[in-house]
Amino acid sequence: MPVSEAPYTRKYQHTKTRGRESTVDCGFCGRKVPRYKTFTVTRGFRITDRTILQQMDRKNIHVFRQKVYACPSCARFRGIVRKGKTRRKKHMK
Repeated sequence: MPVSEAPYTRKYQHTKTRGRESTVDCGFCGRKVPRYKTFTVTRGFRITDRTILQQMDRKNIHVFRQKVYACPSCARFRGIVRKGKTRRKKHMK
């Protein structure tokens, strides 16, 4: 029987060949995790109300974007990444 495949492959690729890798703080739980194990998420906000956009000048609107790192457990919990293991079908007679 065919085994269902995961929607992605989690590849931890090291950035350095030797030595200690740089650690970053998780943006959700605050845990220190090596950077190669984290998932990057961009945070920010958008103004969707058209009346506000028409009234204000576009040059005066500053929308911020922030790059946040998520540890594997927070990424799984918040739905950024799905679970790594596949569910295998039970053996049918």
